[in-house]
Order: sequence, then structure tokens, then C-alpha cells
Amino acid sequence: MGLLTGDALASLAMAVAIFLLLVDLMYRRARWAARYPPGPMPLPGLGNLLQVNFRDMLCYVNQLRHRFGDVFSLQLAWTPVVVVNGLAAVREVLVNRSEDTADRPPMPIYKHLGFGPHSQGVVLARYGVVWREQRRFSVSTMRNFGLGKKSLEQWVTKEATCLCAAFADQAGRPFSPKALLNKAVSNAIASLIFGCRFEYNDPRFLKLLDLLEDGLKEESGFLREVLNVIPVLLNIPGLAAKVFPAQKALIALLNELADEHRMTWDPAQPPRDLTDAFLDEVEKAKGNPKSSFNDKNLCLVVADLFSAGTASTSITLAWALLLMILHPDVQRRVQQEIDEVIGQVRLPEMEDQAHMPFTVAVIHEVQRFGDIIPLGVPHMTSRDIEVQGFLIPKGTTLVTNLSSVLKDETFWKKPFCFHPEHFLDAQGHFVKQAAFVPFSAGRRSCLGEPLARMELFLFFTCLLQRFSFSVPAGQPRPSDHGAYGLLITPAPYELCAVPR
Repeated sequence: MGLLTGDALASLAMAVAIFLLLVDLMYRRARWAARYPPGPMPLPGLGNLLQVNFRDMLCYVNQLRHRFGDVFSLQLAWTPVVVVNGLAAVREVLVNRSEDTADRPPMPIYKHLGFGPHSQGVVLARYGVVWREQRRFSVSTMRNFGLGKKSLEQWVTKEATCLCAAFADQAGRPFSPKALLNKAVSNAIASLIFGCRFEYNDPRFLKLLDLLEDGLKEESGFLREVLNVIPVLLNIPGLAAKVFPAQKALIALLNELADEHRMTWDPAQPPRDLTDAFLDEVEKAKGNPKSSFNDKNLCLVVADLFSAGTASTSITLAWALLLMILHPDVQRRVQQEIDEVIGQVRLPEMEDQAHMPFTVAVIHEVQRFGDIIPLGVPHMTSRDIEVQGFLIPKGTTLVTNLSSVLKDETFWKKPFCFHPEHFLDAQGHFVKQAAFVPFSAGRRSCLGEPLARMELFLFFTCLLQRFSFSVPAGQPRPSDHGAYGLLITPAPYELCAVPR
């Protein structure tokens, strides 16, 4: 009986092994197709999972680019991935083939946050009706509540004044600007979402910002990728909640804020903010189970806008102040332009940009050099496409190496140096550059780009109008090398803000 049981077990093991091998071969078949992009040899079942450096994905991608060229492939378990590098290939994917590459790959790990067919937020929503609905709603609603108008500009300017007051409270002593920049930028997006701002010492606001930061840390790492490409592991009870506690807590807190907002919402009155506008749409969609306007998706859309609207802009401003203390000559030139165009009494306005080419060039160069979202957000092909002569099958995850464009050695004069003249012509006029893609490009380009541009200009010019920034006496010169995570952040640093 024992022998029979052993034979049965051996037969079962053999059948499972053959089944897994056949599945693995099925998922690898694309690699055998003519003109499929080259890449490192994958292991059966695991693919290249054990070879990838998820702690510094950009470094790993750049190493493979040197080996295999601008378009190469990876296999993450049974998920085919193609990485696209360089201006020509990235533009071909994001712009020329935007309709065919606008989809997002499935993200099973987000189901624990409430993602479903009709609740996908907006950033990671699959390309289709849900995404179109929420993208159209987010863009039009932000425009209705002041984006590109004086009303929102006044909100941001008011917040910049609060930020300057908080900097002044430091009384010239050394401090890290990171937390204050986070608070100011988060309040700017809060004005659109909730129609209010938070005091900088509000305990719930501080908790919200802490959860945002911890949630971003949870977005990178080996375990996250393993769970995403081998989603059966998510069936282990409690595992997802243990791996992503900050994101779970963030959603819960945003739900709490939305519920409080709902208590003062009056559907008979014009909406006060984006949350009210979404609640109006939920009311209209009652009885339509296919609508993406539902209570669960309200929280996911708010989380998307809050997270994306806070992290990227505040990190860019942190890079801006770091680069000003490292390049005092550039700081002085910006301040000279501010004094000539705005003076030291009146607050900066968006209209001033037209007369401040050097300042605008500096802000663009901060974004290029800081390079904070180096690999963008993954795309997925919705049909077979050809890129740079390679055939990429439908259903392939695409990673666009935006860093390879922002620091393309064939395009930029000094790609690895902070050099504002990249955006100036010989006469000192501002020049747009085709390889400037910090907001990505095509159909899935950052929907918050207009708000980010407004915040960067108004916060940056207000701060440099009021203060001169320097490395604290006795402290070593900070590094201009970023720390890699989901976003590239400056290494921790302190500065002194001395009133002018």
C-alpha cells in the first residue's frame, strides 16, 4: 500500500512538473518569435525574477541597456516585460503608438485596497471606459475648480505665504525642508479635493502625510513584485495586509475624510470641490452597476490625486532647494531676475513666467536633473506592435525608461550635470526641448501636470524672493546623488534660510 502511495505521489509530482513546464513554455513562446527583443536568459517558472535588482531597478535597467540595446526584454515569472530606452524608442511607444500602449498591466496586489472592475482609481485604471470616465472627470473638475485660473493660483500663492512663514520660523537655523514642503504641496491639492487646507500641526494631517510616505516605500521591493507576478500567493490569509499596512491605513483615513465631507454635502447646491463633484456623479449613477462613480472608487481616485499630487511636486521642490545651495551662482541669478521682474514686495504670479526665462529654465532643469520618476508607470500593449524593428506581442508589459531620455548623452550637452542653459538659447530665451519628459507623454501622461507646473513656479519663486539658502556652517556639502526607490529623492540634507 505504501509502495502504491509512493508511486502515486511520484506520478502526481511528475504530472505537476510537466504541467508547470508546459505553462512556462507557453509563456515563453513570444521569445522564440522572430524579432522579439533580446534579453537575459530566464529560469524556468521564475524567469528573471531572481536576477533583477528591485532595490535599484534603474541601475539594473541601464546595465541591461548596455548589453542588449535600447529595446530589450525580461521575463518576471510568467509576465513578459519589454523595457524601452532612448528618445526615439520612447516617443515611438508613448506618442506614435499611444492608442496601442495606453493600457496598464493587471495589478493583483491592489485588490486588497478595493480595486475591482469598476473601482480602479485613475492612475492605474485599465485603458477603457472606466479610465476614460475618471480621466475626463478629474481633468474637467480640476479645471472647473480653478486649474489654469486666478482662483487656484490664489490658493497656491496663499499656501506659499504660509510656507514662507514656516521657513521664517526657523530663524536662520539649520533644518530639513522636506516636511514643510510636503505640507505645503499637499495643501494645494487638498484645496481642490476637499476645498480646504490643513494647519501644519494638525495631527490627522501629519498622520496622512506619514502614511503617504510609508505607502510609497511599500511600492518598491522584491516581495511586492513577487506577489504581483505570482498572485496566487495573495491567497495566503493576512499576507497582503501585512505587506501593505500603510496603504491600507491611508485608504481608511481617506474614507474617514470622505465620510465627514459627505455629512456636509448638499446635492441641491453647486459642488464646493472635487469630492462634492464626485458625490454628485455617484448620485446620478445610482442604479447603474457598471458606473465607476461609486463610493469605493471615490476613495481610490482621491488617493491617486493626493498621492501623485503631493509626492512628485514636493520631492521636485526638495531637489530645487538642494541644487540652489549647491549652485549659489544660479541662486543669485534667479533672485536677480525675481528682483527685476517682480520685486521684493508683490507676490509672484503665473503671468511673470513670460518675463523670467532663466527662472523657468532652472525649474525645468531641476526636473530633468532630479529625474524623480525614472521608469514611469508601466504600460501594456493592447495589440501586437513594432518598435525600432522589434515585434512586441499583445499583453506585454512595457517599462519606459524616462531617465534614458532626460539624460540622453546624444541630446543634452551635459546630461549628468545641473546645467540650466540646456533650456536657453544663445540670446537667453527659454527653449522647449523634445527630450523633456518628466510627466511622461501620450494618452497616459500625468493629468496633474498643469497643477504641478503652477506649484513649482509659485512656490520656488516665493521662497527665493524671501530667502537666500545656504549649506549650514560646519556641515559637509550635501550630495546631489539621489536615493532610489519608487521615486528618486535627494539624500537627506539641511539648509539655512536667511531672510533677504
